[in-house]
Amino acid sequence: MPAARTVKLNSDTNLLKLIAIVSMLIDHMGSQLFPQYPLMRQIGRLAFPIFAYCIAVGCIYTRSIWKYALRVGVMAILVQPLYAATMGHTAGGAFDWAQGFYRPDLIVQYCFSGKLNILFSLCAGILLIWTLRDKKYIATAALIAFLFMFEKRLDYGINGIILMVLFFAFVDRPLVSLTWVGLFMLYMGAPLLFMQMRPYFGTQVYALFALPLIYIPMKTGLKLNKYVFYIFYPAHLALIFFLKIYI
Repeated sequence: MPAARTVKLNSDTNLLKLIAIVSMLIDHMGSQLFPQYPLMRQIGRLAFPIFAYCIAVGCIYTRSIWKYALRVGVMAILVQPLYAATMGHTAGGAFDWAQGFYRPDLIVQYCFSGKLNILFSLCAGILLIWTLRDKKYIATAALIAFLFMFEKRLDYGINGIILMVLFFAFVDRPLVSLTWVGLFMLYMGAPLLFMQMRPYFGTQVYALFALPLIYIPMKTGLKLNKYVFYIFYPAHLALIFFLKIYI
């Protein structure tokens, strides 16, 4: 069993999770209902780095990292059909409630062949952290090779998983963490700045505004059940799905 580590960044993860799920809701509503308001997508960039950090902290405090990964992975599979339908990753005609048209065959055919929901990326991050923490480097190499095969389908791709690993690696070294995480997130938001020295910044650069929330210690005393996110995630997708139909 690896030696215990201390989280020296913001340990108020309940507050962070609340901020992240609200940000995610705004992001998905902006994507699916109000694309004319880019500010909603910019606010939504706060969600993933906060989730990535909470995953890193969770890997330190969980009693069983395997059960943690299994819980997230099972939820990812269960939610994927709803995610695919809500985000428009199913075939045309799979869902048409207005006409009373429902095609389970098209749903099954397409829901796992397009973009995967964020829980798959979070589960992959947990598993990679586990292999590194326990020095199972053969499993690390195998997992990385597997992830590269599915990178284009993972939300945030390999970069998102690397971000989780960076948070985990330096969670007890705030200045080192801020340096490496900040630079990597800047690369995620402005890759051409690093590769071609071109000052082009994408929407993802707004994720940097999540860093003060992660690195400034807070103690609000907010209590959230650990299953709140698992309930909220499918619930907000269902809400957006039906709003798309009836608005």
